Amino acid sequence: MQQQRRSTAQQFVDEAVTALPDDAIVGLESHKNAPAFVIRADRVQTVLSTLRSKMGFDHCSCVTAQEYHDRFETVYHLTSYHDRTRELSVVVPTTKDDPVSESAAPVYRTADWHEREAYDLLGIEYEGHPDLRRLLLPDTWQGHPLREDYDRTTSQIVPVREHANPLQEDARDEKSDTMFINIGPHHPSTHGVLHLETTLDGEEVADVEPDIGYIHRCEEQMCQQGTYRHQIMPYPDRWDWGGAGLLNEWAYARVIEDLADVDVPEYAQLLRTMSAELSRILSHFLATAMYALDVSGEFTATFMYGFRDREIVQDILEDLTGQRLMFNYFRIGGVAWDVPEPRETFFEEVRALTDDIPQKLDEYHKLLTSNEVFQSRCLNTGELPPTVAKQYGATGPVARGSGIDYDLRQDDPYGYYDRLEWDVVTDDGCDNFSRVLVRLQEIEESAAIVNQCVDLLEDWPEDDRTIQANVPRTLKPSGECYRAVEGAKGELGIYIRADGTEKPARFKIRGPSFSNLQALPEMAKGEYVADLVATIGSLDAIMGEVDR
Repeated sequence: MQQQRRSTAQQFVDEAVTALPDDAIVGLESHKNAPAFVIRADRVQTVLSTLRSKMGFDHCSCVTAQEYHDRFETVYHLTSYHDRTRELSVVVPTTKDDPVSESAAPVYRTADWHEREAYDLLGIEYEGHPDLRRLLLPDTWQGHPLREDYDRTTSQIVPVREHANPLQEDARDEKSDTMFINIGPHHPSTHGVLHLETTLDGEEVADVEPDIGYIHRCEEQMCQQGTYRHQIMPYPDRWDWGGAGLLNEWAYARVIEDLADVDVPEYAQLLRTMSAELSRILSHFLATAMYALDVSGEFTATFMYGFRDREIVQDILEDLTGQRLMFNYFRIGGVAWDVPEPRETFFEEVRALTDDIPQKLDEYHKLLTSNEVFQSRCLNTGELPPTVAKQYGATGPVARGSGIDYDLRQDDPYGYYDRLEWDVVTDDGCDNFSRVLVRLQEIEESAAIVNQCVDLLEDWPEDDRTIQANVPRTLKPSGECYRAVEGAKGELGIYIRADGTEKPARFKIRGPSFSNLQALPEMAKGEYVADLVATIGSLDAIMGEVDR
């Protein structure tokens, strides 16, 4: 696999050198995950447009900004929805005293929020950006917190007048019936604290802008202060309180294992795959239960059934990991421990869960997807065409609900997925209803994966049950790497720049909900307010993963 990646990477380099203007390329770097072109800051749009149109790099999965002692730098992580093995990084350095770079937003719309975050935290200016202003911090914030010279003692005063003020008199346009309203900031269901600045034309949504950052907890900076070996792994669980924590742990494990050249034993890979799919089931049950609540506005049987079924999964994961939500089960090179004794009893509990899944899903379909009221609320609402979904970097059930066959478990295989039988679930309805169908069907596919894992674990030779690789007590890797896994909400990626010390020099989290939520205005315009609520819920966004 590694040899294939190297030959493919060299092919991309040769193609790109031929396709790109000679005066745009400054140099070439070798990152662990992909080759990286260093380009001029005033040729970003030319380079990215060429890579997108001529070489098929239609997915800007992540954008990382960082500071060095002599420069600022923006890294665009590019790949293809059609072929995930096509992976390339574009590095854009700028001077320390005048960090100005051309914006990528006109080429990849998902770069809009990514570049606003970079401007917010590091102060890099992006020329040609459609709306360059702060994203996570208030507009009145003084300074850029990730800069080395940032003064933490600076007083921060945020007057109400700087923001959309719900206490001011409503303003109406004389020529129309538009009205501005604040939806939030409040805690909508389990998603987190979200504020929507909404313009209504009568009862229809004329425009909506998500205002994020209310629970920004400096997760990336906390990871940069922790050591690779022991202190970072507990954090990923906290990015998603919906139950997908084990998938988040795998994202960190995958990137640091690549950087440190750690080979995970097969038995540990199998345990990871089983536990990760149980975590996915846990997350999807919550998404389904809470979505029934979002749409109906009251407690429903689906809501109660969803929590009933979550409890069963949580009991199993508690037996395996010792925790009900903040699992901390993965370790660099493997997992913390084997399945609990007696093994037979644990496997019986898992099989009891998976055997009941078809009957449970039948209940959900009868209660929810067959309900005429639910159908009228979800069919043909929150529409997201595949071309628009790709522009915003949508992934996971949101993308697959728009008919996009993109799943890292198959497109960039890791763990034990490529040795098991299962299907990627897609639906081309492109609406709120499709996203519900995809999650329900994915529960069934996850149960099939878990069943196969249990079959293999039961027959695994006792003397070959190695749960961890022999990892040095202190890790001091060097290099740069972006790696991702298929989280419950989509592509969950992490970029690490390792400088030879035992802590990351840069730790960047690519949360799938971040890009998925950015597409909300496209999905909500022209619909009713009630449809807007249904559309937010269909994204299954967790704000802890958005704000980080």
